Amino acid sequence: MKSYDVAVIGSGPGGYVAAIRCAQLGMKTAIIEKYATKGGTCLNVGCIPSKALLDSSHHYEDAVKHFEEHGIDIPGEIKVNLANMMKRKDSVVEQTTKGIDFLMDKNKIDSFQGVGSFKSKNEVLITSEEGKEESIEAKNIIIATGSKPRTLPGIEIDKERIITSTEALSLKEIPKHLILIGGGVIGLELGQVYNRLGAEVTVLEYMDRIIPTMDKAMSKEMRKVLKKQGMELKLSHEVQSVERKGDEVLVKAKDKKGNEVEIKGDYCLVSVGRVPFTKGLNPENAGVEINNRGQVKVNDKLQTTTPTIYAIGDVIQGAMLAHKAEEEGTFVAEVIAGQKPHIDYNLIPNVVYTWPEVASVGKTEEQLKEEGANYKVGEFPMKALGRSRASGDIAGLVKILADKQTDEVLGVHMIGARTADLIAEAVTAMEFRASAEDIARMSHAHPTYAEAVKEAALAATEDRALHI
Repeated sequence: MKSYDVAVIGSGPGGYVAAIRCAQLGMKTAIIEKYATKGGTCLNVGCIPSKALLDSSHHYEDAVKHFEEHGIDIPGEIKVNLANMMKRKDSVVEQTTKGIDFLMDKNKIDSFQGVGSFKSKNEVLITSEEGKEESIEAKNIIIATGSKPRTLPGIEIDKERIITSTEALSLKEIPKHLILIGGGVIGLELGQVYNRLGAEVTVLEYMDRIIPTMDKAMSKEMRKVLKKQGMELKLSHEVQSVERKGDEVLVKAKDKKGNEVEIKGDYCLVSVGRVPFTKGLNPENAGVEINNRGQVKVNDKLQTTTPTIYAIGDVIQGAMLAHKAEEEGTFVAEVIAGQKPHIDYNLIPNVVYTWPEVASVGKTEEQLKEEGANYKVGEFPMKALGRSRASGDIAGLVKILADKQTDEVLGVHMIGARTADLIAEAVTAMEFRASAEDIARMSHAHPTYAEAVKEAALAATEDRALHI
């Protein structure tokens, strides 16, 4: 039996990063992945393919709606070649997942393909798809098995017409009418892809606003943008049933007044979040406890109820974000190595990759109100930037929340072009406990979208914004 210092079960962003960091720290490391390709949900059926489709559909929308105003005339009809779009997406995924194989080889990490399950606290059984079994032992084991799409009671996912995000990334046709259950990140991103390509899109959201976990100002602005783009948003709607009749899907829901609403479409995407995945893991054999939400229980060092076994990413509590899992993977590797790493979960950014993009870090205004915090607000609209007018991306704003006494930045929320990249400035500032005035006094290149961050900081500093 092969022996290792560390064995990682799962090769998603958390798992493969944990394996690399363990190897960098001199530990003999193994990684176990049940699928033929590494990278987990994110690289195979999540972050990477969805961004590829978002970018491709964005190019198409620009060609149809905006090229002419930029002085670009295209003779003939502009058409979507969905098969080629999917082929490009698959190519991006393939390149990215092969990159993980390269990194495993480079760092001398042994890879095993099959379902990893506990035989004991130090022994992992690996069962291949063909049923072949092999066992390895490890001093430390990291659970990084990720998550799977959640569904609602009574809704049967047939993976043909009633689908999850996985199937939505590989459709063979553009829906005529896509019904989206859930107005969160995944649903809005995929809804925007198919809306751009010509589908009618209806969003049913149980809460009274879309992207409900983000600052209310972001939800409000995003709602305006999506309505302008042609998406129908039905908020405060509780889905009662989803039925398929041939190529038609009938969704019944109740609005906030209790009235029944019926919507017919040809596809229904159920996008109501994700749940931890531990099927086949047999954690009880290693003394690892699972809580009532299906999450692996961990302490502040991400140790499970068995101290030599750790868990990271979507399978534990907290936001289900690839970069959160990566931070935890690095954290656990360094804990095992005897170091004293730290993660500030308040400073893990959150992003929605629609266009405009939405990004945030730190506290929302609603959270600060609940806490009774004494805070101030600085806002700046993207339309007031020369860079935004030059590119035509004038929707959105930057909002900075700061402590009224100390001026320390408590939260930054932004919607606009390239805010997924801009949020890193806010994370950096908050990591170093910057004040709004600190950001306001930093030079920002002109003309850039980043100037909106400076202006919002100026607005939070004695209402000193220069360009509004």
